Amino acid sequence: MEKKRKLSLERKHNLTGWAFLLPAAILIFVFCFYPMIQALMLSFKNGMGDSVRWVGFANYVRILKDKTFLQCLFNTVFYFIIQVPVMLIIALVLAQLLNNPNIKGKGIYRTMIFLPCATSLVSYSMIFKSLFAQDGLVNHVISAIGLPTVDWFQNAWAARFVIIIALVWRWTGYNMVFYLAGLQNIDYSVYEASRIDGASPFQQFTKITIPLLKPTILLTAIMSTSGTLQLFDESVNLTAGGPGKSTMTLTHYIYNISFVETPKFNYAAALSVFILIIVAILSAIQMKVGDKRE
Repeated sequence: MEKKRKLSLERKHNLTGWAFLLPAAILIFVFCFYPMIQALMLSFKNGMGDSVRWVGFANYVRILKDKTFLQCLFNTVFYFIIQVPVMLIIALVLAQLLNNPNIKGKGIYRTMIFLPCATSLVSYSMIFKSLFAQDGLVNHVISAIGLPTVDWFQNAWAARFVIIIALVWRWTGYNMVFYLAGLQNIDYSVYEASRIDGASPFQQFTKITIPLLKPTILLTAIMSTSGTLQLFDESVNLTAGGPGKSTMTLTHYIYNISFVETPKFNYAAALSVFILIIVAILSAIQMKVGDKRE
């Protein structure tokens, strides 16, 4: 009798838990998974309205022949390869410096480094456009030291590096906060003991900080990869994809073929699925390489 009562009580607790979870699960399915399934189905179709027909993998075959897509893919991968490692290394170094208990005013420095992340995307794009304008502050500094000025937004490579600089400026503080949180879980006596044993600051960084922060580094690497491959705002607001399409990202291209040019929702859905597959593959590789539990 007592065993039966215990089982019924356990079942009651389970049902209560599911009752709380069900509304959230339904909302996630309706607003996340259902649109994803619809987009996947849409990518295998062509036409609009009553003229919709199944075309199989035709939209995916078209991707590989699309020169604009290949240009946007190159731009996005270029931003990813340069920006993500630079940003994460700077964030890690800043976190290590600001974790030192002997530094005064750490709160002010942390806030100042994190503030760019809280800035409006449009506002910070306007700031960078004025900084790198032909008569902007950056060119004034360059000319003051005797170097020729750069037309940042009319030169393809220069415009790409403006986007990278803007991304590093905005998101370094965001990643630094994750590393700081991880560092504060490491007992500072570990660093003091290593210092007594003769370890240099660089050795402490490579032999203590990085190994103990590996899960956090893995998390930020996956988030940064996903965010960079879905980069949209900087391409639209900072360079408008120009000059030409030399700085346009994949998501900017999807937006253009969906809402700016003649709508091609089926092809846009195929491109979206393609980005999802790339993000999933890169995240899986990072998990495999980074999450080696000893």
